[in-house]
Amino acid sequence: MTAPYDPNDREKVVAKLPVQLRRELKIRAAEVGMDIQHAVTAGVKAWQKTDSHPTVDTAGGSSFSTYLPTGLYAELKVSCKARGLTYNQGMAQAIRGWLDATPSPRRATPNITGTRRLIIGNQKGGVGKTSVAAGVATALAENGNKVVLIDFDPQCHLTRQLGHQILDIEEPSLAKVMLGETNQDMRSLLVPIKGGDFEDRLWLLPGCKDAFLLDARLATSRHVRIRETALEKALEPLEEDVDYVVVDCPPSLGYAMDTALYYGRLRSGEEPNSSGIVIVVLAEDSSADAYDMLDEQIQDLADDLDIDIPSLGFVVNMYDSRKGYVATSSLDSWREIGEPRVLAVIPELKDQREAVRVKKPLLVHAPYGEQAEAMRNLAREIS
Repeated sequence: MTAPYDPNDREKVVAKLPVQLRRELKIRAAEVGMDIQHAVTAGVKAWQKTDSHPTVDTAGGSSFSTYLPTGLYAELKVSCKARGLTYNQGMAQAIRGWLDATPSPRRATPNITGTRRLIIGNQKGGVGKTSVAAGVATALAENGNKVVLIDFDPQCHLTRQLGHQILDIEEPSLAKVMLGETNQDMRSLLVPIKGGDFEDRLWLLPGCKDAFLLDARLATSRHVRIRETALEKALEPLEEDVDYVVVDCPPSLGYAMDTALYYGRLRSGEEPNSSGIVIVVLAEDSSADAYDMLDEQIQDLADDLDIDIPSLGFVVNMYDSRKGYVATSSLDSWREIGEPRVLAVIPELKDQREAVRVKKPLLVHAPYGEQAEAMRNLAREIS
């Protein structure tokens, strides 16, 4: 008889698994809305009940860690020994079995038209737009989508945080294409983001300081339509190959932001809210003031150009209930707005700060942390 265990009492376990199996597990768990540790637990329990399982090729496996209920790890090792299997093989078979028993709910043909465009913005700086843009893009790519991240902020924090060099002021850049100073294809400027279970599906368009010139140069454009469509025309070639374009916007209400909002508008043939703006805020009053100004800009632009710019929702970032009434009551206020709704609450933890310090994506530096899971939940809410 096996010893009983408390399912809430878990211990960390480590195995070496093939990269493809790990990717499938992360993608499928995200698709069905289940934490990885619960998916693995279900797989191990099912594996124990059946003696015959196909062998999984574990050659070239890399380290994978998760949490199993205390006692289940020991049971798994005993079962593996009795069946003449290595622990890594037993874990791989359990995960393979769970994947086979849990089909993907994803529709074969998504009911949307074209590439989805996520504009990550707020007029207020310091709310963590860049970390949210990188986090949700990484999570979407981890979930099997092809994603391009656009560093549209002249401060270039996104490019630096991911460990890449910003484009030289004399090189072709997004701003130069928007201003008609070069006809460079944006695809030639993309750099792959590596290191996680999203490799080969995530790219960065690095930032360049010349984006500081955009507002002044766009303001002199004689034709409003040309001005507002500048970003869309520059990024159009990218949409041929990807599922999502995620734009990290500057903390500004200028013409550059107008081009980003226009890019996120509802296009003909698209489902409502398939693209739009994700508004990053903090649980304090200054974020609310900044949102009021951004909302006015969105409504004015929509009215002037007769377009629909969907507000997909709020991300309450760097939340810490220990800050007391100001934080908790502010979070309640964001939720009480109703529409747009709160998509996610990202906790204030050291994981993201450490990821920035070591120049790695959050889902690479701390893939099983609370912040990483919050980013995955955000991606599920949007997708």
